[in-house]
Amino acid sequence: MALRIKLRLTSFLQHPRQFSTSILGSDSKSSLTSKEKSRAAVNLLRTEKNPQRIIEICRAASLTPESHIDRVAYTKAISKLKELNYFNGIRDFLEESKARPDMKSERFISHIIVLYGRAGMVSDAVKTFEEMHEMGIQRSAYTLNALLYSCRLANEFKEMKRIYLEFPSIYGIVPNLDVYNTMIKGFCESGESSAAYSILNEMDRKGIKPNGTTFGTMIQGFYKEEKFEDVGKVLKIMEGHDMRPGIGIYNIRIQSLCKLGRSKEAKALFEGILSRQMKPNNVTYAHLIHGFCREGDFEEAKGFFKMMVKSGIQPLSDCYFTLIYFLSKGGDFEAALGICKESMSKNWVPNFSTMKMLVEGLASSSMVDEATEIIGQLKQKFPGQGERWAEIEEGLAK
Repeated sequence: MALRIKLRLTSFLQHPRQFSTSILGSDSKSSLTSKEKSRAAVNLLRTEKNPQRIIEICRAASLTPESHIDRVAYTKAISKLKELNYFNGIRDFLEESKARPDMKSERFISHIIVLYGRAGMVSDAVKTFEEMHEMGIQRSAYTLNALLYSCRLANEFKEMKRIYLEFPSIYGIVPNLDVYNTMIKGFCESGESSAAYSILNEMDRKGIKPNGTTFGTMIQGFYKEEKFEDVGKVLKIMEGHDMRPGIGIYNIRIQSLCKLGRSKEAKALFEGILSRQMKPNNVTYAHLIHGFCREGDFEEAKGFFKMMVKSGIQPLSDCYFTLIYFLSKGGDFEAALGICKESMSKNWVPNFSTMKMLVEGLASSSMVDEATEIIGQLKQKFPGQGERWAEIEEGLAK
């Protein structure tokens, strides 16, 4: 295995442009710019299922971590390769990337560490971190945070704690706010939210002030574990740091209550926001609409949607999609149709299964013409799905 990787790396470094861009849609008579190659790669990766071809697409695009779209392509490629259980291929490709002379930077190596975590290959992430000195790259709180985040992505919380406790002293790294926030997030995700208090204590000893992310993460974790008294404690700690909860914290609280099926309590919190002369935003309304829809209280959900629009707040696309899905599922196809028309006028269209449920529901409610009209718009907007919608349309007439 080691010899095979070495041979591949040697070949790539000696012939860095050996991978033809024809795989991206370019021919010998035309060339693509760096941005065009990246966009072509992302488009191809959406549907590609052959693991070797996925890697070839990335090679042809000569991806770098300096571009956002390139980072998207890397993430998409690694996620798909993980789904295909192509772990040796992931290792070959990322080791090949690490060896590129133009990639010897802290930022890129940190990205590689995160990608290994996304693939669930934490041991490789740790190995990459440990090899940084040999690469001539200095380790820092930035790269330590990338390693901890890698563990979080892989749900390797035991390893995350080990690294947090051992690596700062081993490598002479002073943790910063990002490192502490990542640890708090990890504790909250692993069902150990109470351990976040120890992180707060250490931050206090080191003179590092927590921020909204720190407290928002803790509040979310305590709600998830239904430790409501601790939510109150965190709010008191915020006061001690002269921090007043803003709409971001209230949105976390409202979303958490809605996830627990306590949307009425979330509504009471919303009313408290209004009484304090604070302004809810579209995220606030989206959480409440989703919460009441999940609990089957469509009148409340529709009421919040109308209130949002009346207040001059632009609904998120998710608000439309949530209402269309749940109203259709609940049999209120007429209301779902009205929301759907408004959504499509904004060029926002729910997924295929939601639209299928809606049009079939309309037809079953003696609204075949309306269903046919929606299908016509969908066929025009998504030609690739034309045959699927034609079959459904034939079924409506029977």
